[in-house]
Order: sequence, then structure tokens, then C-alpha cells
Amino acid sequence: MNRKEWKIPYDRPSFPQELLDAGCPRLLAAVLALRGVFSRQEMDTLINGGEELLHDPMLLTDMPKAVARVHRAIEAGETVAVYGDYDVDGITSTCLLTDYLRYKGLRCLSYIPDRSEEGYGLNDSAVDILHSQGVSLIITVDCGITAHEEARYAATLGVDMIITDHHECGDPPLPDAAAVVDCKRPDEPYPNHYLAGVGVALKLVCACEGKSREMVERYCDLAAVGTVADVMPLVGENRYLVRRGLEKIERAPRPGIAAMLREAGVDNRKLTAATIGFSLAPRLNAAGRLGCPATAEKLLMSSDPAEATALAVELCELNRKRQSIETDIWREANEMLAETEPDAPIVLASDKWHQGVIGIAASRLAEQYSLPAIMVCLSGEVGKGSCRSYGGFNLFDALSACSEHLIGFGGHALAAGLNIRSDKLDDFRAALARYYRENKPAPVPEVQPDLLICDPELLSIDNVKALDLLEPFGNANPRPTMCLCGVKLENASDVGGGKHLRIRVRLGRESFEGIFFSHTAAELSLRSGETVDVAFTPQINEFHGHVSVQLLVSALRQHDGGALCKRILDGERGALWAAAAYCPERSDFIRVWHMAEQDGFRLAPTAEGILSSAPAGMAEETYCLCLAVLREVGLLSSPDGAIYGAEKAEIEGKADLENTEIIRALKSI
Repeated sequence: MNRKEWKIPYDRPSFPQELLDAGCPRLLAAVLALRGVFSRQEMDTLINGGEELLHDPMLLTDMPKAVARVHRAIEAGETVAVYGDYDVDGITSTCLLTDYLRYKGLRCLSYIPDRSEEGYGLNDSAVDILHSQGVSLIITVDCGITAHEEARYAATLGVDMIITDHHECGDPPLPDAAAVVDCKRPDEPYPNHYLAGVGVALKLVCACEGKSREMVERYCDLAAVGTVADVMPLVGENRYLVRRGLEKIERAPRPGIAAMLREAGVDNRKLTAATIGFSLAPRLNAAGRLGCPATAEKLLMSSDPAEATALAVELCELNRKRQSIETDIWREANEMLAETEPDAPIVLASDKWHQGVIGIAASRLAEQYSLPAIMVCLSGEVGKGSCRSYGGFNLFDALSACSEHLIGFGGHALAAGLNIRSDKLDDFRAALARYYRENKPAPVPEVQPDLLICDPELLSIDNVKALDLLEPFGNANPRPTMCLCGVKLENASDVGGGKHLRIRVRLGRESFEGIFFSHTAAELSLRSGETVDVAFTPQINEFHGHVSVQLLVSALRQHDGGALCKRILDGERGALWAAAAYCPERSDFIRVWHMAEQDGFRLAPTAEGILSSAPAGMAEETYCLCLAVLREVGLLSSPDGAIYGAEKAEIEGKADLENTEIIRALKSI
């Protein structure tokens, strides 16, 4: 069975009356309440928020300087270069700004470095190349915030630099440039510190043009792709940009995006942020990972459908090649770890790995071992590494603390890159392990549903459909997860050639179908008829004209009511809502009272001990409710008044179990 740690929300969900009065379906109202939305105005802002969510680009520090320098270049007809990164955020940023500057009549070159040959960020050789082509102004996008030496070198050649970035700035001072626009600047007053690189590039364009509405409409599709691909929080301004971008892609996609969606086989499906994240972004990223970022850039800039189709086919083939390389690297990494049981960040190195793919393999290792993972591609005496976090561990802070062992590093809290000498690997690994043990984040349960569903009506078609109003889903706005606890497993069968599991569970009078990908009944030791707990996201399934609710299962286990039982034993009245289905009947009380009448009866001092004494065939929750009721009427007592260690007690008269506070509460639910 699945042994992940679960944390089930046993408290009764809130259904804000103001939301219900505004016509909000009950399931959506409960989810909104969990996200701090209780009023109609807050709901309208979240779901329908418009241009008012966009902030003035001139609030960004140094933006006036950047605008002045761009306007000067336009007036003088200078040759300008846009210098980007090779990931999707960097490529979309490059396309956006290059297109705008050409639209303004400038000769604009674009430059995206080769991941394997040049690595991340600016380098002097690239500056030389651009200078030789007559460039007098370089504008960086999605990179540059640590380019101190490169900015100084460009200045010696008479080349100005505007830096636009969204990465952490590191130690002061900032690079000496004509302008440094970064939403993560320590002194940054701009309200949104979580713009993607393409978001910062869009802000520069809006500021230069002075017409945010027109520029957002022109480039919101690129902004959406880059923002989702870089896993930026989809709230506020970012959420608005992504929503507008998705609408534009559905309404009038640029040829490159239309071709890529078609080649990925998702052009006839509903377009969501997940479509970008799981279908579009990996294929665009494959170009940069395998040293061909210009292919993705060309695709997004193309106005020729035939050319776009050919480029999309090429990118899909690159993605298949990337997947094969990634699998080989991941397998080799697992072989390197086969004889170990790592308890600190994983740091592996090899001269056989592909620099562009180790980041994905590191992500897989991090998930597999529940630890941060760093994979280093060695070339001679120097290595370039990709770092991926796990469990909220702040990688950027960790690398800062271990920087004496590094040539350099950069990135975010959850993902970063580094350069290191091969002879420093052992020292770095040891230093990182020490830092991790001193700063290890508190463990977080792997299964944490938002809502416990006890009423099957909450999973009606209309209720589930209403959740789509929260789209686009993503970082900081996840798709709501829910759980069913103690439900009967009516059927479990393998599908998809034995690779996946289809289940049917019963809640009250309703049955629900579910699919659990990459799991089988044998693997989970499941049998029809037993009770289970199911974590899932509800979705609408349409098949041959039949519409139904389907559970997209994320975790499944044999029922474990231990956490609820402990809350019942501890006297937490809020837990009674979740226990209503286990309300004891008269026969249950008789069985438990017969136990209490035995000589030497005394309840164990722990919840685990009490549960081990539950009568055969009686649900643990029912047993605990019986004990709690007997304690309420005084038939069980202990010196400190707790149920733990309680013994049979005598009372005057006959106990009225049906009139206890607990039973009344259970029957009122």
C-alpha cells in the first residue's frame, strides 16, 4: 500500500453565506473560503479581475532610466541586441522584446547562448560578437543580474547595457549598467516581486510604449507561456496575464504556438495552464536543453504556418531525444546511489552527462528520494550543476552559505545553477550536508487534501464544473484536492495494458469512478469490498455524450482513522462533523459496556493502545465515540478527567445516552 504520510482536514468546511447568496456553488464556496475569500467583491476580483490588477511599470526601480535609453536608441537608429536565456521564459522574453524593438523600426539582433558551450548568462565572447556586429546597446532578459564583469567589459567597448531580470540579486552592489530592472531588487517598491522574466520584459515594453493595454494584448500569449513554464505564482497580476494569454491563444494563436499544440496532439482539448506546463513548455525547452534554442525562438517568431509546422515537428523530435537522454542519466544516477541511503542533499557528478538535461533528472531524483538534488556535468577540472529543491528547502540560501566552495551560482529558492571545480565537490557536498541538517525544513505530509468530502452532493456535476472558474491553476493557485475517507471500494481493476488502476467507491448513496495513473491493484494490495481513503482532484469526464464526475486519484490507501479517533478521544468537538457516519447504535454501546464491566478493565494511556482494544468488526471511530459518550455521562472516568486510563464508574440513576451532547451533535449533522 501507499505509505505516504497523510494529513486529513477533519474540520467542517465553511460555506460563506455571502458567497452562496451571490449564486456561488457550495463546493466552490468552500474552496474560496479556504483561500481567504469570503465576500462577493473578493470573489469577483479573484475570478473576474481585469486590468486593475496590472501595476504601473514605471514603479519598477530604474524603469525610467531603461525607457530613456531605449527611446534614445530608437531616435538614433542604433543597433540593439536582446540577450536572453535558453529556457522557455528566456526564449519568450527574447521573442517579445525583439519583436517590439523591430516593430519600432530598430535593427535588433537576438542572442541566446548555447547551454553546453557558453552556459547561463552573459559572457565576454558573446559581447565581442555583438560588438563586432555594430551593437551599441545590449538588453538582457531573464538573466544578467549577476553580470558584473560582463557589464564592465561591455562598457570598455562602448556598449551600454540594460539588465532586465527576475532572479535573486545576490550580494550588493548591482551590476554597473544603464539600468537594472529586476522585481527582486532589495530596494524594489514594485508590488509584484514574482514576475517571470517575460513579465519584466513585458513591463519594459509597456513603459516604453506608454500604452499597457495595447502591449498586453499584443504579447500576453508569450507572457502566459513564459510565466507558466517558469512556475511563477498564478495570483494577481500574473494570473491576469496568464488568463488573457490563454484566451488569446484559443482565439487567435500565433502560427508557432498553433503548430506546436497540433503536433503535441492537444489542439482539440480545452486549453489550460496545464497544457502549457505539460505539453508546450517541455517541447520548447528541449531546444535549449539540446543546444538549439534558436529553433524555439524561430518557431515563436514565425508568421508562416508551413514553416511553423516544420519547426514544431523538429522540436517534438528533439523532445523525444531529450526524454531518452534524461532516462539514461536518471538510471545512471540511481546506480550511483544504489548502495547508499542518502539523508542529506544528493550531489552527483559525471563527465558523461548532457548539461542540458541534468536539471530534469535532478528533479526526478529529488522527488524519488525526498531530498534536494544537485547534478553536476564535468568538463575537465570544472563542472556545471543543476540544483532542484525538495520540501521547501531554500537552495539559494544554501548555495550562498556554501559559496566558498563554488566558482559561482544563481537562481531561485527552488531551482538554481552553479559552477564548481571538480576538486571542490567533496568539500561542497559536506558543507551542504551540514547546512541542510542545521536548516532542514519541518517535514510536510505528502498528502494534504484541501477538503474532506462527506456529502456526495458536493461532487455533483455542477459543483465540479464551477471549480473551472479558478483557472488558470498553477503555483500558488493549485487545483483543489479533496479526499474521501472510509469509503467502500466497490471495484478495482487494472486498465491501460495493466499500467493504471480504475476504481469505483461508494459514498452514501452515490458511487464515483476514479483513475489512478501508474499504479495497479496488485501493487497496492487492494481488494474489492474493503474500506479505503482516496485523495483526488474531481474532474468532468465526457464519453460518448455521457457526462460524469471522475476522480483523478493522487493517493490511495486502506482506511486509517487513527488521526480522527485521537481527536475524538481528546474531546475535540470539531471532529464530530467528520465522524457523523460512525454514530453508534444501541448495539454498539452494549458491546462496549460489556467490555467495561469486565474485571480489571482500564483504557490504555495512549490513543494507539485504546484503538488496539476495539471490538472485532466495529469501526475504530464508532468505538471511540462510544467511549467518549460513556465518559460524558460519567460511566467512564479517570483521576484527571481524561479518557486515557479511564475505568468503569458508577452513577446515580440511568444514563440517557441519546441525550448526550455528542450524540445530539452527530445526529444534527
